[in-house]
Amino acid sequence: MGAGYRMIARGKREAEVLIYEDVGGWFGGVTAKDFYADLRALGDGVETLNVRINSMGGEVFEGLAIYRHLAEHAARKVVHVDGIAASIASIIAMAGNEIRVAEAGRMMIHDAAGMAWGTAEAMRETADRLDSITGSLTDIYVARTGAKREQVREWMQAETWFTASDAVANGFATTVAENIRVAACGFDPLKHKHIRRPPAGLAAAPLSRPQRDAFAARVASQRARLTDPARRGGQ
Repeated sequence: MGAGYRMIARGKREAEVLIYEDVGGWFGGVTAKDFYADLRALGDGVETLNVRINSMGGEVFEGLAIYRHLAEHAARKVVHVDGIAASIASIIAMAGNEIRVAEAGRMMIHDAAGMAWGTAEAMRETADRLDSITGSLTDIYVARTGAKREQVREWMQAETWFTASDAVANGFATTVAENIRVAACGFDPLKHKHIRRPPAGLAAAPLSRPQRDAFAARVASQRARLTDPARRGGQ
């Protein structure tokens, strides 16, 4: 978990949650376990949670768990999309009673994506699992926006990026927050391969050497786990 996540009490009845990084331990970001522990540590007196998001997304089940923890919390949730709420981060944003998107901010929704290794049957199982996950994500968007399921599915399949005004017009947000400077999101086309069609400004963002090296190390570790018979119960 990096420095882009924190949860701070602002007096006895208000707290601020900052998600300015990826979601999930594999991505080096905020985990649902830590999020839940920090949320409980705030106590029962919190009446307003200001959730500030600037994230490209990450691990779907970690994000779904964070969404659930927020949705079930008794406080009024005010979500501020200060920069980008993309992929599973946009699902987390749906937990807000009020969702404010910065004037220059963005929201992105798409189908679930993942990696698979193994036999054709294993590939089919992965595809079925992704279809099921995508269905769950669709349910959340439909419930929040009131849009027809067919329309939401079309947006997701196309990997749709909404401007602040588009997000409000289509029910993904309630307010455009004017004159808020967008924070840098740290888009990494190697790390964020689940994003297929980033806007031109994000796609052009340069990668640092440490970013490339860190992702290469994670990929190598994952490949070793998948190809080691002793670790995957080979045949």
